[in-house]
Amino acid sequence: MAKIDLASIRDSNVFAAMEKAVDTEQYILPYTEAEHAHNMMDPSFVYLRILDADELVGFIILFLDQDMTSVEFRRIVVSAKGRGIGQSAIAEMEQFCLSVLHRQRVWLDVFEGNSRGRHIYEKLGYKYCGEGEHEEKKLLIYEKML
Repeated sequence: MAKIDLASIRDSNVFAAMEKAVDTEQYILPYTEAEHAHNMMDPSFVYLRILDADELVGFIILFLDQDMTSVEFRRIVVSAKGRGIGQSAIAEMEQFCLSVLHRQRVWLDVFEGNSRGRHIYEKLGYKYCGEGEHEEKKLLIYEKML
């Protein structure tokens, strides 16, 4: 079972490296180490480390919406795929959103071609609620009330 805790700027180089993995980079818009570090200094961003057996295996980026009830689930990256770590980390993140951030709604967007991501979000109870576009790629928007 994955555990999560708050990340620090010291983690930004590892996060940037994790995003460059071939099976990750195609589904996200990777940040540089400097961009991660900059975001971590912004109080609107919440970075969570994903740990498996006390080993850093991924991270989650959240963005706090100004409505004070919603959080954007901006990114999850897991280096050890296919072991259920991501799904476990998402469940932990949802509890963190409720108990620590006091947010009741999580929303996200995912590229239409990311069938693995879409499958997992739908499996975990996220509901399709709209569409968008980024650089001529279709984005699907999902939300979940916690």
